[in-house]
Amino acid sequence: MREVDRRAAGAKLGGNGARSVGFKCPEVEGLPKKLVFGKQIVGLKKGRSVVPHGHNNMATAFLVLKGDLHGLHYDRIEDQKEHIIIRPTIDRKFQPGEYSTVTDVKDNVHWFKALTGPAYLFNIHVLNIRPESKLPTGRIYVNPNGEKLKGKLIRAPRIGYREAHEMFG
Repeated sequence: MREVDRRAAGAKLGGNGARSVGFKCPEVEGLPKKLVFGKQIVGLKKGRSVVPHGHNNMATAFLVLKGDLHGLHYDRIEDQKEHIIIRPTIDRKFQPGEYSTVTDVKDNVHWFKALTGPAYLFNIHVLNIRPESKLPTGRIYVNPNGEKLKGKLIRAPRIGYREAHEMFG
Protein backbone atom coordinates (compact mmCIF):
# COMPACT_ATOMS: atom_id res chain seq x y z
CA MET A 1 0.00 0.00 0.00
CA ARG A 2 1.33 3.43 -0.91
CA GLU A 3 2.14 5.68 2.06
CA VAL A 4 -0.42 8.29 0.94
CA ASP A 5 -3.13 5.61 0.77
CA ARG A 6 -2.19 4.36 4.24
CA ARG A 7 -2.35 7.86 5.75
CA ALA A 8 -5.57 8.74 3.89
CA ALA A 9 -7.27 5.54 5.07
CA GLY A 10 -6.92 6.67 8.69
CA ALA A 11 -8.28 10.17 8.14
CA LYS A 12 -11.88 10.92 9.04
CA LEU A 13 -13.14 13.55 6.61
CA GLY A 14 -15.31 16.14 8.28
CA GLY A 15 -18.72 17.28 7.12
CA ASN A 16 -17.46 20.81 6.47
CA GLY A 17 -14.17 22.10 5.06
CA ALA A 18 -10.94 20.15 4.73
CA ARG A 19 -9.20 17.71 7.08
CA SER A 20 -5.39 17.83 7.50
CA VAL A 21 -3.26 14.81 8.35
CA GLY A 22 0.21 15.61 9.69
CA PHE A 23 3.33 13.50 9.28
CA LYS A 24 7.01 13.71 10.18
CA CYS A 25 9.62 14.90 7.73
CA PRO A 26 13.36 14.82 8.45
CA GLU A 27 15.24 18.05 9.08
CA VAL A 28 17.34 19.23 6.17
CA GLU A 29 20.87 20.27 7.04
CA GLY A 30 21.86 23.71 5.78
CA LEU A 31 18.41 25.34 5.70
CA PRO A 32 17.98 28.60 7.65
CA LYS A 33 16.76 27.98 11.21
CA LYS A 34 14.38 31.00 11.23
CA LEU A 35 12.22 29.52 8.50
CA VAL A 36 9.47 27.23 9.69
CA PHE A 37 8.49 24.38 7.39
CA GLY A 38 5.18 22.60 7.62
CA LYS A 39 3.62 19.80 5.68
CA GLN A 40 0.30 18.01 5.63
CA ILE A 41 -2.05 15.95 3.57
CA VAL A 42 -5.41 17.68 3.19
CA GLY A 43 -8.49 15.53 2.58
CA LEU A 44 -11.88 16.67 1.34
CA LYS A 45 -15.19 15.02 0.68
CA LYS A 46 -16.84 15.75 -2.67
CA GLY A 47 -18.26 19.28 -2.63
CA ARG A 48 -16.12 20.44 0.31
CA SER A 49 -13.48 23.16 0.17
CA VAL A 50 -10.20 24.44 1.35
CA VAL A 51 -11.99 27.73 1.97
CA PRO A 52 -10.88 30.98 0.29
CA HIS A 53 -8.00 32.56 2.15
CA GLY A 54 -4.73 34.39 1.71
CA HIS A 55 -1.52 34.30 3.69
CA ASN A 56 0.79 36.72 5.43
CA ASN A 57 4.51 35.98 5.40
CA MET A 58 4.13 32.49 3.90
CA ALA A 59 4.77 30.48 0.76
CA THR A 60 2.83 27.27 0.12
CA ALA A 61 2.62 24.61 -2.55
CA PHE A 62 -0.13 22.07 -3.25
CA LEU A 63 0.14 18.80 -5.16
CA VAL A 64 -3.06 16.96 -6.04
CA LEU A 65 -2.67 13.34 -4.91
CA LYS A 66 -6.17 12.05 -5.59
CA GLY A 67 -9.43 13.41 -6.95
CA ASP A 68 -10.35 16.40 -9.08
CA LEU A 69 -10.56 19.89 -7.63
CA HIS A 70 -11.72 23.27 -8.87
CA GLY A 71 -8.96 25.74 -8.06
CA LEU A 72 -9.32 29.49 -7.90
CA HIS A 73 -6.37 31.80 -7.23
CA TYR A 74 -6.19 35.56 -6.89
CA ASP A 75 -3.40 38.12 -6.66
CA ARG A 76 -3.63 40.18 -3.50
CA ILE A 77 -3.48 43.76 -4.75
CA GLU A 78 -4.25 45.94 -1.73
CA ASP A 79 -5.06 45.40 1.92
CA GLN A 80 -7.79 47.54 3.44
CA LYS A 81 -9.15 47.49 6.98
CA GLU A 82 -12.27 45.43 6.18
CA HIS A 83 -11.48 44.24 2.64
CA ILE A 84 -8.71 42.94 0.42
CA ILE A 85 -8.58 43.99 -3.22
CA ILE A 86 -7.89 40.88 -5.30
CA ARG A 87 -7.57 40.01 -9.00
CA PRO A 88 -8.44 36.54 -10.40
CA THR A 89 -5.43 34.68 -11.85
CA ILE A 90 -6.40 30.98 -12.02
CA ASP A 91 -9.82 29.37 -12.46
CA ARG A 92 -9.51 25.74 -13.56
CA LYS A 93 -9.77 22.06 -12.76
CA PHE A 94 -6.78 20.44 -11.02
CA GLN A 95 -6.21 16.68 -11.37
CA PRO A 96 -3.80 14.22 -9.72
CA GLY A 97 -0.19 15.18 -10.38
CA GLU A 98 -0.98 18.86 -10.92
CA TYR A 99 0.17 21.54 -8.50
CA SER A 100 -0.02 25.20 -7.61
CA THR A 101 2.08 27.57 -5.56
CA VAL A 102 1.10 30.55 -3.45
CA THR A 103 3.31 33.39 -2.16
CA ASP A 104 2.92 36.85 -0.71
CA VAL A 105 3.55 38.32 -4.18
CA LYS A 106 1.71 35.91 -6.55
CA ASP A 107 -1.59 34.03 -6.27
CA ASN A 108 -1.78 34.85 -2.56
CA VAL A 109 -5.50 34.14 -2.15
CA HIS A 110 -6.65 30.64 -3.12
CA TRP A 111 -9.61 28.28 -2.85
CA PHE A 112 -9.97 24.60 -3.76
CA LYS A 113 -13.28 22.72 -3.99
CA ALA A 114 -13.41 18.93 -4.39
CA LEU A 115 -15.24 17.97 -7.60
CA THR A 116 -14.82 14.28 -6.77
CA GLY A 117 -14.28 12.65 -3.45
CA PRO A 118 -12.50 11.88 -1.50
CA ALA A 119 -9.82 14.25 -2.80
CA TYR A 120 -6.35 14.66 -1.29
CA LEU A 121 -3.74 17.40 -1.57
CA PHE A 122 -0.17 17.33 -0.34
CA ASN A 123 0.66 20.75 1.09
CA ILE A 124 4.03 22.11 2.12
CA HIS A 125 4.40 25.59 3.53
CA VAL A 126 7.20 27.86 4.66
CA LEU A 127 6.52 30.46 7.35
CA ASN A 128 8.43 33.66 8.18
CA ILE A 129 9.71 34.18 4.65
CA ARG A 130 9.89 37.95 5.21
CA PRO A 131 11.35 38.56 8.68
CA GLU A 132 10.84 42.33 8.25
CA SER A 133 7.07 41.92 7.80
CA LYS A 134 4.92 43.64 10.40
CA LEU A 135 1.91 41.45 9.55
CA PRO A 136 1.27 38.38 11.70
CA THR A 137 2.14 35.16 9.90
CA GLY A 138 -0.99 33.19 9.07
CA ARG A 139 -4.23 33.00 7.12
CA ILE A 140 -6.62 35.80 6.15
CA TYR A 141 -10.10 34.56 5.20
CA VAL A 142 -12.00 36.44 2.50
CA ASN A 143 -15.20 36.26 0.49
CA PRO A 144 -14.03 36.46 -3.14
CA ASN A 145 -17.64 37.02 -4.26
CA GLY A 146 -17.33 40.66 -3.25
CA GLU A 147 -17.90 43.89 -5.13
CA LYS A 148 -16.67 43.84 -8.74
CA LEU A 149 -14.38 46.77 -9.57
CA LYS A 150 -12.73 48.02 -12.78
CA GLY A 151 -9.91 45.95 -14.28
CA LYS A 152 -11.33 42.60 -13.06
CA LEU A 153 -10.59 43.60 -9.47
CA ILE A 154 -12.76 42.39 -6.59
CA ARG A 155 -13.24 44.12 -3.25
CA ALA A 156 -13.34 40.97 -1.10
CA PRO A 157 -14.63 41.36 2.46
CA ARG A 158 -12.43 39.97 5.22
CA ILE A 159 -14.33 37.26 7.09
CA GLY A 160 -13.59 35.01 10.03
CA TYR A 161 -12.68 31.32 10.10
CA ARG A 162 -16.17 30.21 11.13
CA GLU A 163 -17.93 32.39 8.54
CA ALA A 164 -15.57 31.14 5.80
CA HIS A 165 -16.40 27.52 6.62
CA GLU A 166 -20.14 28.20 6.84
CA MET A 167 -20.14 29.97 3.46
CA PHE A 168 -17.62 27.91 1.50
CA GLY A 169 -16.68 24.78 3.53
